[in-house]
Amino acid sequence: MAIAFPRDILAGFPGWSTRFELAYRQERSRTAGGKTFAKDLGSPIWHASYVTKIVRANTVDKWRAILASMDGGIQSFIGVNLSRCYPIAYPRGAWPTGSSFDGTGGITGIDPNRKVFSIRGFPPGFKLSEGDMIQVGNTDLHWVQADAVANVSGVFPTLEVRPHLWPSVTAGTAVSVKRPHCIMSVDPDTISSQTDLSTGAGSISFDAWEAR
Repeated sequence: MAIAFPRDILAGFPGWSTRFELAYRQERSRTAGGKTFAKDLGSPIWHASYVTKIVRANTVDKWRAILASMDGGIQSFIGVNLSRCYPIAYPRGAWPTGSSFDGTGGITGIDPNRKVFSIRGFPPGFKLSEGDMIQVGNTDLHWVQADAVANVSGVFPTLEVRPHLWPSVTAGTAVSVKRPHCIMSVDPDTISSQTDLSTGAGSISFDAWEAR
């Protein structure tokens, strides 16, 4: 069967995302008096580092093959912050409503600053915490910036995130808090797969960047 991209290479990944943070595309300058000025050249994008635990030789070779399928940095994969697959309040997706809520909702309004918006479709009393991640549309990933609770109608009247919403996002766009992700590509120069000489066991690591 042909491999489909973006590939979900992190499903069953035997390790962790040791870095998942925003990389700012800014021009910065400093005056003689020590004041710093910054200007955005574009919206920030996500940068991640992934590392496996020590695994057996067969698993090392499996992951070497998986990373080879990325054709260097040409192909894309589903990039997930592995510590934030679900909201902090609901480890492993154990929200009170069970499977009757699939983790998705929709945007009802966007503030002109494009960092605050409202969403609906959540169970009443559903909690989002500062540090949670929320996916907007099919590809956009954001940090929740303040604790919030859905009202009795299942609406978050205001939710602030970073980075700001991308220009293409409008009211009606879907959101998800279940395994939120963006689309990323591997930085092939960062791939490491050294193994122990006597056992063949080793660890795989690589960096990745958001691919818009």
